[in-house]
Amino acid sequence: MSEPHSTYDTLRHFADSWGLVMLAATFLVLVLWPFRPGARSANQAAKTMIFKDDDDGQ
Repeated sequence: MSEPHSTYDTLRHFADSWGLVMLAATFLVLVLWPFRPGARSANQAAKTMIFKDDDDGQ
């Protein structure tokens, strides 16, 4: 007789297949997000944010 799959086996099978695909897709979205066409102004603002209150030592 075949034993029914346990919850652990079911979740492990999901993580080994679709879970890996979802993690890879999430990683790619997060890595490529700053390079989207409309992000230039946000990237520029983030790049110069640390100098906002800098008065060049005066």
